[in-house]
Amino acid sequence: MMRTEHPKPQFMRDNWQNLNGEWQFEIDHPNSGEAKGFFKDDHKLNGTINVPFCPESKLSGLSYTDFMASVWYKREINIAPEQLKGRVFLHFGAVDYWCDVFVNEKKVGRHTGGYVSFKFDITDYLKEGKNTLCVHATDDTRSLKVPSGKQSIAFASKGCHYTRTTGIWQTVWLEFVPISYIANFKIATDINTATATVTVKVKGYGDLTAEAFYDGKPMGASTVHTEGSDAILTLSLAEKHLWEVGNGRLYDLKLTFGDDTVSSYFGLREVHLDKNRFLINGKSVFQRLVLDQGFYPDGIYTAPSDAELIADIDRSLAMGFNGARLHEKVFEERFLYHADRKGYIVWGEYPNWGFGVGDPEAVHHLLPEWLEELDRDMNHPSIVGWCPFNETSKSQYDSNISLVYRTTKAVDPSRPCIDASGWYHVETEIFDVHNYCQDAAIFKTFYDKIGTTGEFHDYVNQDKLGIYKVGMPFFVSEYGGIGWSMGDGAWGYGNGPKTEEEFLTRLKDLTDVLMDNEYMFGLCYTQLTDVEQEQNGLYTYDRIPKFDPELIYPIFARKAAIED
Repeated sequence: MMRTEHPKPQFMRDNWQNLNGEWQFEIDHPNSGEAKGFFKDDHKLNGTINVPFCPESKLSGLSYTDFMASVWYKREINIAPEQLKGRVFLHFGAVDYWCDVFVNEKKVGRHTGGYVSFKFDITDYLKEGKNTLCVHATDDTRSLKVPSGKQSIAFASKGCHYTRTTGIWQTVWLEFVPISYIANFKIATDINTATATVTVKVKGYGDLTAEAFYDGKPMGASTVHTEGSDAILTLSLAEKHLWEVGNGRLYDLKLTFGDDTVSSYFGLREVHLDKNRFLINGKSVFQRLVLDQGFYPDGIYTAPSDAELIADIDRSLAMGFNGARLHEKVFEERFLYHADRKGYIVWGEYPNWGFGVGDPEAVHHLLPEWLEELDRDMNHPSIVGWCPFNETSKSQYDSNISLVYRTTKAVDPSRPCIDASGWYHVETEIFDVHNYCQDAAIFKTFYDKIGTTGEFHDYVNQDKLGIYKVGMPFFVSEYGGIGWSMGDGAWGYGNGPKTEEEFLTRLKDLTDVLMDNEYMFGLCYTQLTDVEQEQNGLYTYDRIPKFDPELIYPIFARKAAIED
């Protein structure tokens, strides 16, 4: 199994080289490999691994699921003379958690954070012909200073904590760019004027051109001269094609700067809140979300193929959902690309579990990587909101949550942000709760008055500091979790139904409560697939539907009370 597709569809150059496949590999339990010279050219590591799959996974060829404090990777790369005429970047989709990189025995840099992409300029460390690339990754899932999401801090997978991921778990690749090149860009669209404003960071000076296309037809172009500073170009689009839920109408974007060309795309859409309604392009859209944790039985954090990323979205759509909470994980960019193409709405989250939010130093460990996530993913039209924390409790360091929320809004004012989903809110513009009550009649009484008196039942029963006010956007962002077809040692929420009919009735009755409430702008059902022992998905962990999707689809796809 090999992942060969380009890992960054929103920033593609033709001149790149995929480095996935077989690497040398060694587990370094005492974390003494650097002192022992593991990075030296003449040191051969004692095993092999299939990159980008983590050593815990079957697809890596190892299936080693115990704790690994330190792991090493090594391979040779061949560099042609013409490839050294510009700059050479070494990219990593994600490496959990600390990553040190060596080229020809010299350390070129370190990255901290296990979930976002990063790169090093390795030009000055390379030579013509054979070069040795070595990667050292260290991880400590049990540390409260290391965000680890749903990775288990116990030896075995337990409860809603699953098999760990160590080291490289997304694509590694080389990129060859000219001396003067495009470094990054951000795009903002206006649906009223049918314009797209592109802010581009460049290295060097010269003319920069941006061109937009739709179905191959030119839609607009602009050229500016830059002396190395940020350049801003506004494209007036000849035709207006809105990106909508279920219709991911995308414009192609081509950026040219001297000899450098970057291919990308964008969607023309806007999101904003109007009292308790969530508007997409000015239209109230009910968010039929499903909890997607992004785990795979053979790849753990890493999908076995690009086709499986597409298939998970299609599985969700087949059950009547129009989007997902990408839960306790930063999903790879190709998943977001396919969500963009399909008009599938998602919430960008962060794996804050396993992380001590009450630690006074906590924000110093989380905020830098969260900012990297915002920077990486802001251009995706499928992302309609941000949620950096999930299920936090009241602490004396609530200011950490407030700081991350305010920073998010400062960096990206174009999307709503939930400070911390489900339990304890500190400062937020959307109020959400988690509720796994299995009795629809009782469930209904919890939210009957949210739009009138503002009263509601708090399932976790924590002080909300009066944050919720009548008219504030409100939704139940976790509910259901009904166990079905569960094996030994598995669990779901509540008492499992005895028959298929009982399951479908309970699912419909709980969902109707939320869809019929005119003050509720969305829901999120737990969950899309089983994950190891948590077997409350609509699909098994192997992606087999537990029920005919045609029975589930009408439960979620019908019109909701708040919907235009």
